[in-house]
Amino acid sequence: MVIWSISIIVISYLIGAMHGSKVAQFFSGVNIKKEGLKNSGASNAAIVLGMKYGMLVAAIDILKGVFVIIGVRLFTEQFATFSIIELDLLLYLAGAAVILGHNFPIYTRFKGGKGTASIIGVLLAIHWPIGLIGLLLLIGATFLTDYLLIGVFVFYFVFVGASIWTADGVAPIAIAALLLFMASILHIENFQRLARKEEPRISAFLRKKKTSM
Repeated sequence: MVIWSISIIVISYLIGAMHGSKVAQFFSGVNIKKEGLKNSGASNAAIVLGMKYGMLVAAIDILKGVFVIIGVRLFTEQFATFSIIELDLLLYLAGAAVILGHNFPIYTRFKGGKGTASIIGVLLAIHWPIGLIGLLLLIGATFLTDYLLIGVFVFYFVFVGASIWTADGVAPIAIAALLLFMASILHIENFQRLARKEEPRISAFLRKKKTSM
C-alpha cells in the first residue's frame, strides 16, 4: 500500500512537471519564461503569444490535474483497496504532487509556474460541481475586480472549502491549506505590484489584444 502510494505521488509529480508552455514554445518558437512576466503560466502565454496560446497552455495544465485524479480513482478501483479516508488523502496528495511538479519541475532547476491551472484541474476532478463553481467565481472575481490575481485566490479559498466540506479526515484540509500558503508565497511579487498599482489589469490586456487584431 505504501509503495503504491509513493509511486502514485512520484508519477503525479512527473506529470505535473510537463508544462503546457513547452507545447506553446514548440509551436511558436518562443520561450515565454524569458518574456513578459517571466513565468510559464497560461496568463503569461496569453500576454506574450496571444489568447489562443494562453488557452492552449491553460487547457494542458488543467488536464494534468484532471488526468492524475481520474487515474488515481481508476487505479484504486481496479488494483488497490483504500478506505474512504485513505482515498481522500491519496487524491489530495496526488493533486498536491501535480501542483508541486508544475511549480518546481526538476528538469528546469525547480523553476516553473504558480499552479493555478493545475489546481483548477485537480478540484474539477475531485468534485466537479464545486470545481465548476470555483471556476465561475474565479472568472467573476477577475472581471469584477479587473485583476486575475484576485480571481485566483478566490478559487484557492474555494479549494480549501471543498477540502472541509467534502473530504474525510483532517489531512486533506491541511494539504489544501499548505497549497494556499505556497500560492501566497509564489504570488508575493504580484501582491507587491498590486499595492503599487502596477499589476496587469484584465481590461488593459483585452484592449491591447483587440487593438492588435
